Parts: sequence; structure tokens; C-alpha cells
Amino acid sequence: MKRTICAFTGGIIVLLFLVTGTASAQNVSDLKFNEILVHNDSLNVDAFGMHSSWIEIFNSGYNTVDIGGCYLTNDKSNPTKYWIPTGDPSTKIPARCYLLFWADGKPSRGILHLNFDLNNVETLALYDASGRMLVDEITVPKTQYSNTSYGLIEKANEQGEKNMVWTYLEKTTPASDNDHSKKVSSGEQFVKYDPTGIGMAVIALSVVFCSLALLYIIFKNIGAIFTRKAKKAKTTGEVVVKETKSDQISGEVSAAIAMALHLYESEIHDDENMVLTIKRISRAYSPWSSKIYTLRKYPQ
Repeated sequence: MKRTICAFTGGIIVLLFLVTGTASAQNVSDLKFNEILVHNDSLNVDAFGMHSSWIEIFNSGYNTVDIGGCYLTNDKSNPTKYWIPTGDPSTKIPARCYLLFWADGKPSRGILHLNFDLNNVETLALYDASGRMLVDEITVPKTQYSNTSYGLIEKANEQGEKNMVWTYLEKTTPASDNDHSKKVSSGEQFVKYDPTGIGMAVIALSVVFCSLALLYIIFKNIGAIFTRKAKKAKTTGEVVVKETKSDQISGEVSAAIAMALHLYESEIHDDENMVLTIKRISRAYSPWSSKIYTLRKYPQ
């Protein structure tokens, strides 16, 4: 019983650890700055028909993240400059999606309108609900061009390694991916190295055979474990039977014990007088010793 309770408690702890780890891995830490437009002279308009600066935030996680309760600022010395209100569906960013904030200095127009603008801004920062943990930040170059956004895009370095870098974009892409160019898929890249398909066939067969071998080893070991347990249980059972047979008592002993218990419970006892009395009788002979009873008459 104690072992079962310990195992159950351990399982609960592991489950809580996994759930907590998953929750912490996919929360506001998945939010990233993706694109900004400082000088929006004639491109995007908000719900009021105004051309205002905007900030785009990307949810890099694979679950919906609510940015409500976090803080946006253009001054790291004042991390809680704009508090994003909670309880509004517009602050929930679906997985791998984007949310646009208008940096027009007019928060009365809605929760997606910030209380600061991007004029002469040097740094943009996103803080969590505590206002102390920095989630993401971006250093804004002093040189910003009209109707030209500044955002993240994947580029390859001299060694061929691809990394996400901030750069001026050829076109603005609010609430969407910054790179809409045609990309070579993994399958297309593999075809370049294996045009005949032999490599793919070898890999597929290797995976199948390795999986079968692994399953064979697993099931064989499981079967061996259960077989040993069954043999052990059978051996233990035989020993118990033998010990029980050797400890059995005979029927006569059982009857005597039962009778003694019956007499004890019924309070039946034999009253015996230990005094012997000898009396003389009138006849000197005993009928048992009389010859007339012991000798047979001869025929006359």
C-alpha cells in the first residue's frame, strides 16, 4: 500500500512538472517583435482612417497567447509605460499569428492604440505582466525611410547558415509573414541530392527494420519478465501447498478436540467417587465361578 501511494504521488509530481514546463514554454515568452513602420505617410490606415506608425508582434508559439496584462514601452527606464488591458479577445494572438499596435499616442481610440509614438525612438521593449521581466526588445535605427518598414527576415551568412536578422523590407507586410518569396521545400532539397530515390528507399527500409527490431527486443524482454514472474508465483504456490499438507492433523485428533470443546461448553462432567466399599454377601460362591455354569453334563 505504501509503495502504491509513493508511485501515485511520484506520477502526480511528474505530471505537474510536465504541465508546468509546457505552460512556461508556451506563454508570453513566445511573443516577439516582428516588424515596425515608423513613417507611415500613405500606406496603412487604422479604423479611424489615419496613417499612424505601427508595431507588429508575432506569436512564435504553437498555442494561443494572450498579451493582455503585458507592457509596451519606448523607454526602458519606464518599463510600464503602456499597460495592455486584459479580458479583451483582441489581445489573444493565435499560434504563429500576428497582432498590430498603432503607435499614435492616442490610447482613447482603443486598447490597440498606444500612449506613445515612434518619433525619435531608439528602443522598443515588451515586458511581462510583472513589469520587470523583459520579453523582447528591438533597437530602432535612427535612419527610417518613408513608407519603408523595418523587420525580421531570414538571411544566410558567409558560411551558409541562416539566421533571423533585422533589416529594411522591400514592402510592408502588416499582420503577415515578412518574407513572401518562394522557398525551396525540404523535399525539393532532398531531390537535388537524391534524384533517383535510392537514398530515400534505403532510409525508409532502414527505419522499418530498425523499428521491427526494436519492437522485437521490447516484446521479448516483456515476455521474459512475465514468464519469470509466473514461474516464481507457481513455485511459491507449491511450497505453500506442501507446508499446508504437512501441518494437517488426523481425524481422530480432530474428533477428540471437538468432543472436549463440546463437553466444556455444555458443562457436562463425570462425577466419580474415589471411595471403594467392600461388603460380604450371603452366598459364599459367585455364580460366575459355579461349576454348574462352567461344566457341561455328560449324557447319561
